[in-house]
Amino acid sequence: MESTGSSGRLWELQFERSSGRGGAFAAVSVSAVSSAELRVPGSLAAAVVKWPVELAQDDSWRMESGFLNSAIAEEMQGLSFIGHIQAGIIPKPVLSKYENQITIFADYLEEFPDTDELVWILGKQHLLKTEKSKLLSDISARLWFTYRRKFSPIGGTGPSSDAGWGCMLRCGQMMLAQALICRHLGRDWNWERQKEQPKEYQRILQCFLDRKDCCYSIHQMAQMGVGEGKSIGEWFGPNTVAQVLKKLALFDEWNSLAVYVSMDNTVVIEDIKKMCHTLPLSAETAAESPPESLNASTQSKGPSACSPAWKPLLLIVPLRLGINQINPVYVDAFKECFKMPQSLGALGGKPNNAYYFIGFLGDELIFLDPHTTQTFVDTEENGMVDDQTFHCLQPPQRMNILNLDPSVALGFFCKEEKDFDSWCSLVQKEILKENLRMFELVQKHPSHWPPFVPPAKPEVTTTGAEFIDSTEQLEEFDLEEDFEILSI
Repeated sequence: MESTGSSGRLWELQFERSSGRGGAFAAVSVSAVSSAELRVPGSLAAAVVKWPVELAQDDSWRMESGFLNSAIAEEMQGLSFIGHIQAGIIPKPVLSKYENQITIFADYLEEFPDTDELVWILGKQHLLKTEKSKLLSDISARLWFTYRRKFSPIGGTGPSSDAGWGCMLRCGQMMLAQALICRHLGRDWNWERQKEQPKEYQRILQCFLDRKDCCYSIHQMAQMGVGEGKSIGEWFGPNTVAQVLKKLALFDEWNSLAVYVSMDNTVVIEDIKKMCHTLPLSAETAAESPPESLNASTQSKGPSACSPAWKPLLLIVPLRLGINQINPVYVDAFKECFKMPQSLGALGGKPNNAYYFIGFLGDELIFLDPHTTQTFVDTEENGMVDDQTFHCLQPPQRMNILNLDPSVALGFFCKEEKDFDSWCSLVQKEILKENLRMFELVQKHPSHWPPFVPPAKPEVTTTGAEFIDSTEQLEEFDLEEDFEILSI
């Protein structure tokens, strides 16, 4: 953003605090005068700066200014790279050309404060003062999906890295992965480094590998986004990702999720129950069905296994909680959603900069950040996936809730019908009590809406995770209106 003052042109830059490799960022807004040069504030003299590749290759200024040293990170292979500030000067013509693509990070890690406050993470509470290690273990157990590079080109000829555009897609993957963890392993399951994990865990992880034959890969999500009016390589908003996940889930027979994306800030109980209620398999039907078709109903083991009459529900509620910034009246209700046992967190962040929010401490949101570019990881010869880069082992970062862009999407998972009924009761008690409601929960389908038809898998020539090889197969999907327009 640019404005004019008596001292010349003012460039609004985003100076951010970094947790280092793989961390998340808490934003601090700073204005820097740029009449002839960009001066970095002294407090950020030792900082990390993220540049577009085009700027790195512009030798007309780079060699003269001494601005960068040779510490170039792996992101050079993507759409951006990271270097360290030395001189702190960029010539004005260069800044004018690239100023919207430059991000600067302070190079330190912010720890959790020493406080008696409770921290809420996806429906579970932790007392920070006495349960810090337990809290960090709970956070690191969440699957963490980031930018990747060196995967096979999307669509055969498209990008081989999603750096710079895939952050909301990665956040959508994280939310869905948490739903699958709850579906097969339960919310209390925990991950430990170098420890053998259940086979369901490995199978969940393989759903998200960056290959076209994995059902929730960056390839499938980007190409399904074409049906939502998004070109491959274009940034998605929260609602678009929700619509993409809803459609991809139709081809996922193993997890067999019902994905409901609310419309007009309204969740309709009647429609959800119509979508999730399925007829139990009779003995005769089961005998005639191939083994593969039973995977979804037989994966969960033990007394907590899903009732065959209820399809596990992934409920996504896209919202706009203000015009240009979040309306403070929604803050308490928004935080209340992270306390619900069904919580999958929220998708959101800042314009063109998405985060996966998993909880809160006071008025600060806790989130996982996808803005790290890692190399593509594939299955090994033994069929397993090395999962060390799929968990964030650093303390997460936080941002004040009022800095959140108002366009968000809440996620909830209801494995059984009683979980959904309990969620409805919590919403009635905690969300609908507000004078200005964050969203509505109604029993009956609104009469002025078109009839509700549960989504069904389109007829395509392939099945399962291999269903999308080109955008030509997207024609059977209706284009959903992407209502959220993030302010730039």
